[in-house]
Amino acid sequence: MLLHEKLRSRRLILASQSPRRRELLAASGLPFELAPRYECEEIYPPTLPAAEVPRYLSQLKSRAYPHPLAPGDLLLTADTVVLLDGEILGKPRDREDAIRMLQRLSGRSHTVVTGVTLRSADRRRSFSVRSRVRFRALRDEEIRYYVDTFRPLDKAGSYGIQEWIGYAAIERISGSFFNVMGLPIQRVYTELEKFIG
Repeated sequence: MLLHEKLRSRRLILASQSPRRRELLAASGLPFELAPRYECEEIYPPTLPAAEVPRYLSQLKSRAYPHPLAPGDLLLTADTVVLLDGEILGKPRDREDAIRMLQRLSGRSHTVVTGVTLRSADRRRSFSVRSRVRFRALRDEEIRYYVDTFRPLDKAGSYGIQEWIGYAAIERISGSFFNVMGLPIQRVYTELEKFIG
């Protein structure tokens, strides 16, 4: 039996406001519901290694979900970060911050890590996926054009790979393209299969 058929007797709940995650889950053919927005303070221990932060935050978001899970419910939470020189580049504060981040990424490679947590009423499984991304050297006018046209203020590292910058600037990717978008959908698919048996 295919995964989407197995999920018909269950309720997969996506607890994310990211339109990219919704798009990827929908494109995979898996039936899901969108969780209502809820509060989760995304704070992590300062001693936690940067690459472990997304998995930790996905677990935090899962624990913060305010509704009890019924038998058959599956909650999916995720968090994505961009790492450069061991430092987390989160969502930019404003236009100037976005420009500075892209200037730092220009002509260099960085790592994108997404942490995912699957939880039912009685079990939890967390994992993370890494992708390596290489940008060509970008001119300042290209960076300003991208930031002013696409306004990537809601994106980790100040860019969306599915937008203009992905076509014009990314030289290569090692790992999952969809992970860079915000959800390593192939790994999510296989982990869901294992999780529900």
